Amino acid sequence: MDTEAYPVELTAPSIEHYKRGNTGIDYVTTFDSGHPGPHVMVNALTHGNEICGAIAIDFLFREGARPVRGRLTLAFANVAAYRAFDPQKPSASRFVDEDFNRVWAEPVLDGPRRSVELARARELRPLIDTVDYLLDIHSMQHKTPPLGLAGPLRKGQDFALGIGAPEIVVADHGHAAGKRMRDYSFFGEESDPRNAYLIECGQHWEKSSADVAIDCTLRFLKHTDVVAPSFLARYLKTPAKKQRVIQVTEAVTVASDDFRFAGPYLGMEEFERKGTEIARDGGKPVLTPYDGCVLIMPSRRLRKGLTAVRLGRYIA
Repeated sequence: MDTEAYPVELTAPSIEHYKRGNTGIDYVTTFDSGHPGPHVMVNALTHGNEICGAIAIDFLFREGARPVRGRLTLAFANVAAYRAFDPQKPSASRFVDEDFNRVWAEPVLDGPRRSVELARARELRPLIDTVDYLLDIHSMQHKTPPLGLAGPLRKGQDFALGIGAPEIVVADHGHAAGKRMRDYSFFGEESDPRNAYLIECGQHWEKSSADVAIDCTLRFLKHTDVVAPSFLARYLKTPAKKQRVIQVTEAVTVASDDFRFAGPYLGMEEFERKGTEIARDGGKPVLTPYDGCVLIMPSRRLRKGLTAVRLGRYIA
């Protein structure tokens, strides 16, 4: 169905030549400038079918992006899922055993559970513990304008606005089903200067998602000031656009085996009146809690315990 609704316009790049890297972790490479500065990490393939991030990191490798201060790490995360990507079944390779972006709570990482995704997260964790600034590149199920997910803290919003892209920034608390990488440990503490930003670059397989991924990555590198301005000037030809922030007030979690949206929502629909019915969950209406309610990333994965949609409103 995804192939019919959204054609696969992107070609998934081969990443096998990046396997060995230089960190002792497969598919992870760190470039060290030899000069003082932050450790900056760009991460792709948190989900195996979100290939725009792989394209962006491949771009950085091919174009010779190198830090002039601090360190720059380029990482491909859920490689096992990515290897299973099939353009004829493009939704099937989101993960192998479980969502890689729901396992980043310390008790989960330290606990006894086993999965392909947890093994990879535990492998990456010591490296991430050394990172000052993280960019995690994603894409979305629906053809929705690109979004930056800044987390619930003021420092995350300030970081997103400093980067300057995408145009819409979402301040949110994540998912009931588990903690995201961008909320891991110190990234989720207001008093800690280390920061993370998750970008959703558009629909998974549309050509423009790769362009957005590259643009946002370059703006992230510009804001963190680790690569030469001359490198950025070769590719950043337009100024950043004015951003708007949506404050997420709640996430609608599927409570039954029969959750249905009231319409074919794609995301960013804004409802003028409080009390508008947007879905039914086990026959119970799900209503907008206030005037000007915006739907953020309504999901097709409507299983009990998962996030169906997030609700928010524009703020100054």
